[in-house]
Amino acid sequence: MKTSAAIFCALAAAAAYSPASVLAKSADSDVVVLTKDNFDTTAALPLSLIEFYAPWCGHCKNLAPEYEQAATELKPDVVLAKVDCTEQAEVCEKYDVKGYPTLKVFREGTPTEYNGARQADGIVSYMKKQNLPPVSTLTADKVADFSTSDKVVIVGFFKDTTSKEYKEFEKVANAERDNFLFGATVDEAAAATHDLKAPAVVLFKTFDEGKTVFDGSLKKADLTTFIKTNSIPLMDDIGPENYATYVSSGLPIAYLFVGSDEDRKTIGAEIQSLAKEFKGKVQFVYIDGMKFGGHAKNLNVKESWPAFVIQEPEANRKFPFDQSKTITKAAIKSFVNDYVSGKIEPSLKSEAIPATNDEPVKVVVGKNYEKIVLNKKADVLLEIYAPWCGHCKALAPKYEELAKKIGSEKIVIAKMDGTENDLPPNAPFDIEGFPTIKLFKAGSNEIVDFNGDRSVEGFVSFLKEHATNGDSIDATAAAVEDVTDGDGHEEL
Repeated sequence: MKTSAAIFCALAAAAAYSPASVLAKSADSDVVVLTKDNFDTTAALPLSLIEFYAPWCGHCKNLAPEYEQAATELKPDVVLAKVDCTEQAEVCEKYDVKGYPTLKVFREGTPTEYNGARQADGIVSYMKKQNLPPVSTLTADKVADFSTSDKVVIVGFFKDTTSKEYKEFEKVANAERDNFLFGATVDEAAAATHDLKAPAVVLFKTFDEGKTVFDGSLKKADLTTFIKTNSIPLMDDIGPENYATYVSSGLPIAYLFVGSDEDRKTIGAEIQSLAKEFKGKVQFVYIDGMKFGGHAKNLNVKESWPAFVIQEPEANRKFPFDQSKTITKAAIKSFVNDYVSGKIEPSLKSEAIPATNDEPVKVVVGKNYEKIVLNKKADVLLEIYAPWCGHCKALAPKYEELAKKIGSEKIVIAKMDGTENDLPPNAPFDIEGFPTIKLFKAGSNEIVDFNGDRSVEGFVSFLKEHATNGDSIDATAAAVEDVTDGDGHEEL
């Protein structure tokens, strides 16, 4: 990434202070170390990024070299600092830090969440955008430098700043300022240099064809779609650092899993030619199957490369190409055409429906989810677990005891292996961790999250308060107690 000093000159405030003169740093680091004594000084600066971390945190250790590099690239215009929450608990509690690392952008004492990548170039890019106004005013001689100052830069060419076209451009810039750099010029010479007639918008990029000229009506919705469609390479590698960018575009993601450089050179080259054909409908990406094989399982794809699958991230829908068939350009083109036309049903990963399901804790799989969980006649408490999850293992005997104590036709206690079964595409929630425990209320299927004490008593208390049939619990529990003796054995 090219860093341009000219960009930082756009904010007069940025030049009005010198962080180096008021903050102490270690000799070998450009990251400021904060304590309760100097925290407010840094937070009060026009712009700073502060990391809240713990020395034992693995993610913090991975971030450290990237953070150091970004601090060096951004100085002196933007300060990067860090605070050790194991030593400065009071500061971290004040800013409601719940996990590590937590990154917050501070502007004159006011914090906002950092929503950028956690690699050096991503941090630099994000903070550069924060250090600029939503739209940077450019003269003709500054357009060239500005247009190469980030991976994606949007420049508007206008006759004046009072036009309705400029106002629409400004709306988009305000909404997308965290993601892209925006500049505008009313200099006629600038438009002439690029063979344009104002009003016009150009998206400059460091990949593919280098730039794309907007050819739609200059309205916020159309311009936003144009930017999100053209700001992503035709076919790039996807990974944790850019996955959110692809998701935010709103377009389906077509993954080509490759297992070797040979896969890229052969089938990759063929599939890449389709990316341009389906641009704006589906975004194509490479993904390293050897490195991210676990994600293949999430997409209902076996770990055998090459493989192809389309994902709709927001709806949690997956459309894998039949792995018994050979991947060719013609086959994938036909598959994507059928997908775009709505001719392909999403894949639903599911274990077999149990032949019998008469244990106290009912077993839910993908194929019987709606029948059991969305049964409006009963309240259903569903635990979504993973076999390897320690918390899930610890919960199992308590959950079993709960089911034996209060399970009935009115209140169903159920579990589902979240690693082997998909939620249906219309499920209004995602699985963000294990165990995930939710109550589906009888009558309405209203969902209530369980965040209480994971004890039998805790579950009973929760169900009494929230379940539609909560008033039936005492009677059910009493009936169970009546048929057992003091040792828990059934009487003859």
